[in-house]
Amino acid sequence: MAESVDREANRALRARFDEVHGQYRQLRSGLDELRSRLAELRVTARSDDGQVTVVAGARGDVVSVELTPAALHGRDAGALSRKITLTVHRATAAAVAATQELVAGYLPAGSGAMEFLRTGDFDTLLGRADAVMRGGERPT
Repeated sequence: MAESVDREANRALRARFDEVHGQYRQLRSGLDELRSRLAELRVTARSDDGQVTVVAGARGDVVSVELTPAALHGRDAGALSRKITLTVHRATAAAVAATQELVAGYLPAGSGAMEFLRTGDFDTLLGRADAVMRGGERPT
């Protein structure tokens, strides 16, 4: 009887291992593609009047800022500065959203990494890792 229970437990463990290993292989095979797509990701935002154009990369880094000649003809440097800042914020926010959407296709839903990308809360990510290490939850 105990031998039968052990075999069933081993089968269940093997099935779970195969499932997790398959998820890992799928994730790993997509990482090179994801890395390449993230390196190429560019998001463009324009000011409402079209005088300021900002391009941002996957990390929200500003790749370029372009001003039309008309933007320079105004006499209000403060207004131009605010317009540039607002457009940079739009571009970086859109880049972060595009990155989250792209990465979501490669990571399991509800994973700690996805939650970190969504919230930027590093403490929660570390807390999840600590809980997994203590055996408090299964990693996703």
